[in-house]
Amino acid sequence: MNMKVSTKILAISIAAALTMGGCAAKNGEAPNNAEKTKQGVLIGALAGAALGALTSKHHKGKNAAIGAAVGAAAGGAIGYSLDKQAQEVADSMNTTVSENEAVAAQTQDIVVTKHDRYVKVTFKSQMMFETDSADPTPEAREKIVRLVDVLRNYPDTIVQVVGHTDSRGSYDYNLKLSQRRAFSVANLLKSLGVTNKIYARGCSYTKPLVPNDSPAHMAMNRRVEIYLYPSEDDVIDACR
Repeated sequence: MNMKVSTKILAISIAAALTMGGCAAKNGEAPNNAEKTKQGVLIGALAGAALGALTSKHHKGKNAAIGAAVGAAAGGAIGYSLDKQAQEVADSMNTTVSENEAVAAQTQDIVVTKHDRYVKVTFKSQMMFETDSADPTPEAREKIVRLVDVLRNYPDTIVQVVGHTDSRGSYDYNLKLSQRRAFSVANLLKSLGVTNKIYARGCSYTKPLVPNDSPAHMAMNRRVEIYLYPSEDDVIDACR
């Protein structure tokens, strides 16, 4: 009987979560911030219900219900935290949170995007560095200082700095340049008092934002990205 009850509750949890996420993308549109928060609720509810159902053979149904509620709350909190962090970063840079990075990068030097598991800040290299230099320009330093002010509110956020180049020149040359720029920005963050865990790496030209088929597109591909993750488990391979 308990197994039947817990199975029923799990089914209800899944149906409710899918209903919440059902409008996350209509007509191919990207979900907005509120809908992305619901995705966190979906993940939390399913994980919490499944865990609760397994914790006691005598109270599986009850534990599944409790687990679903707690998990949904935790998942929603993660989504809200990312939404809030993305908006704070965008406000600090005098910009908005963009849904499409490639489109926004055509007209903006700094692009803030919020994804399911992280917030990403993209800086075009033309405003970050002089040609063949890894030292941030005064304008870039001023923007990075603003990001530091936000990070002080999120001491547990994991920071990953990633450098990218266009396809001109050899892979090795571009790899070294992208690494130098990523490590330069990471070291600047540390020198400005950031206590968060920071990773840095270069990708050479392996992950273009747009095809390297014009000077304008090449300029978009020359960039430094700063990823902000809620936990180690969310860190991605940014070069793939």
